[in-house]
Amino acid sequence: MKENEWTANIKEFLQLCNIGENIYLDTLIKVPYAQEILSYNRNFDESNEDMMKFETDLLIYEKEDEIIKPRVIIEAKIDGITTHDAITYSYKAQSHKNVTPYIRYGIMLGNRKHYPLPGRLFRHGTNFDFMISFIGYELNEYEKSAFINLLKKEITYSRNIEEMLYESRSKGRKRYFLLQKELNLEEMIDPFR
Repeated sequence: MKENEWTANIKEFLQLCNIGENIYLDTLIKVPYAQEILSYNRNFDESNEDMMKFETDLLIYEKEDEIIKPRVIIEAKIDGITTHDAITYSYKAQSHKNVTPYIRYGIMLGNRKHYPLPGRLFRHGTNFDFMISFIGYELNEYEKSAFINLLKKEITYSRNIEEMLYESRSKGRKRYFLLQKELNLEEMIDPFR
């Protein structure tokens, strides 16, 4: 199976699940990762801009009326992942976050058999918000449940980050006194043992 085909199957599965209100999924969508200002007017309040985009494997976005807010981008790899892949995708994650700071970015690995998440992802995937590895091409019930819960949390995190960043100066803002970025690890259930 090819990665694009596998990702399309994952998208179809997720569309059947209720992962959030006004939440949509798509594959192979180009999302901005950089915006260059080519020139300004004489008062520096208008500019001529150019936007660069990376194609994403799986995009989860919120849509109300004609407004789209990308919430989660997921890179997809099947069978294995190289150190080069981890470095490249981590760079893409940071680039996307530079343009859309509230976006959440992760990687999903398919058809990994009994292999866990590789150490190279921990070391070189520093800009990923999450990583998940699936045993086969088809997700088992445990993997489905874990993945859906993960994505619901990531969508909520995206909304919370957006609110923190863009409402921080309003009088009616929430007044937080603590923020913790939690590390959540789940040991795989190995059916091959």
